[in-house]
Amino acid sequence: MSARTKARRRALNILFSADIRGDAISVALDAEAVRAANEPERAASWLYAREIVDGVIDHLDEIDELLTTHSRDWRIERMPAVDRAVLRLSTWELVYNDEIDVAVAIDEAVELVKDLSTDGSGAFVNGVLARIARAS
Repeated sequence: MSARTKARRRALNILFSADIRGDAISVALDAEAVRAANEPERAASWLYAREIVDGVIDHLDEIDELLTTHSRDWRIERMPAVDRAVLRLSTWELVYNDEIDVAVAIDEAVELVKDLSTDGSGAFVNGVLARIARAS
């Protein structure tokens, strides 16, 4: 598993845990930063995970607007929490990170939800992200 794939999983864990607990994302990020300081062997994945989460925090309103626009009748609060977290981190990669290829961002997102969410989540996430990519 590549460092970026691991970073995406770490970012997903931060976004998901904040959502489930009802905490601000920054609170979950700070808790993970403390944990990461004690895990120097995972430093490579931590740096990109932090970049993703900071990006989501900085652009959360715009990201949620894109998700609302392109999710076709799915309100963000109705989405499974894993799907919501993956869509937020992947939308940040698609729209705000020029270093990530569109196909890679979408494929990584789909793989995450296939492993961690509902049977229909892969197709749903793929469709939403593909529409965002076409519009960007």
